[in-house]
Amino acid sequence: MATRKVHRRARKILGEEPSTLVWCGLRKEIPRPPRDVHRAAGRERLKPGRHWLYYVGLVLAAVIVIPWFLIDKLDDLLAAPGRRQARGRRDREPTAQRADGDRRRLPEPSDGVFDGDWELTAGRLLLRWYGQSPNLRRLLLLTPDRICFAASRGRRLSPTKADDFDIVTEYAHDEARIHREPGQRHFFLRFTDGSWLNLGRLADSEDADHFLKTISS
Repeated sequence: MATRKVHRRARKILGEEPSTLVWCGLRKEIPRPPRDVHRAAGRERLKPGRHWLYYVGLVLAAVIVIPWFLIDKLDDLLAAPGRRQARGRRDREPTAQRADGDRRRLPEPSDGVFDGDWELTAGRLLLRWYGQSPNLRRLLLLTPDRICFAASRGRRLSPTKADDFDIVTEYAHDEARIHREPGQRHFFLRFTDGSWLNLGRLADSEDADHFLKTISS
């Protein structure tokens, strides 16, 4: 559940109590736009930024994992041929099963991140999404007449704990509506020009449950 300081900050930047709020993000990565479209939009970043501590963690993980990996490979080289073959069969079997499962899965209509038109509202929003904030998550705030996205302007290791976020985008209810498919934990922001944005990555909390119930009612 969002912390008290997040709720306090939300009330301050909205100037009123939100009807509901939830931390969310794009359901999938932003597809690469045509070069001329990206250039005209100012070549904004299309991927989230990372806090420097994230890279420190990667380095530490590499220091631990790479030696372990090399030791495991050395053990394989010294193992008897029969042992290596048996291990190879065990390693390949789950991969083959996963591949069969992937082939059987049919793409869902809602798998895309947006409608595909970069000139419409959803496409223009995506082009400046990580320029507004490099963080992966946004705080979505609903009021009786507005849909607002808030986020910290700087890179945060835990953006959902930050209390320096501000509104980066907002739409009146006559410009956009939220639509949820029954039984799904993702939802769409549908704009009056016909474009849509697929949102998900909801925090697994009381806020997410309350939000989904609110937009479904």
